[in-house]
Amino acid sequence: MTNLTLLIPAKNEKESLPVVLEEIKKLDCKIKVILEKDDLETINSIKGFNCEIVYQKGKGYGDALIHGINSVDTQFFCIFNADGSFDPKELDAMKSKLVDTKSNFIFASRYEKNSGSDDDTFVTLIGNYFFSYLCKILFNIKIKDILYTFVMGETQTAKKISLKQTDFTFCIELPIKAHLKMLKITSINSFERSRIAGQKKVNAFKDGLYILIYIFRLFFKFK
Repeated sequence: MTNLTLLIPAKNEKESLPVVLEEIKKLDCKIKVILEKDDLETINSIKGFNCEIVYQKGKGYGDALIHGINSVDTQFFCIFNADGSFDPKELDAMKSKLVDTKSNFIFASRYEKNSGSDDDTFVTLIGNYFFSYLCKILFNIKIKDILYTFVMGETQTAKKISLKQTDFTFCIELPIKAHLKMLKITSINSFERSRIAGQKKVNAFKDGLYILIYIFRLFFKFK
């Protein structure tokens, strides 16, 4: 996987990030960790690991990933969370299906056959089903787990999409804009592991409202 870069947004992940980097250190790919310059505890926790730190200019999950994508020089990139919930053993299958199906992006899904999650709650489960169904109705996007950001794709294609959302609405911006640009997107079964630190950064209700508003903004903008 020499033509792949893992992008790891890692704000306040001093407990989890070293464990994740230890697990993936033997992978034949580039690793970029995206951080804020003042997150010194996380920065200090990964000294000695073979990874590049990319300092984001602003704040927010989306901001970190936009800066990360723009810094990639390999053919493919993959968003890989710092909390230990993504399984690196799934990367080969994602890459193979991405290439074999000639897709631009592949989205891992916890709701496909032979998938699941040790981290999903009832609220997030219902929320993901709701937003996935809503995007199917409004945009005809056939992804069953549209908010799950275990995503692999073509770097140059992603750079041309004009991603702008700096917060968690980035999760929905990428698949919707990719679909609106007539790019080929597909999904693959995935199993989400428990988070190492056991704490979600997403506020299910507040961020869910922002995501809902943004979905309708895009719908009426491109209708």
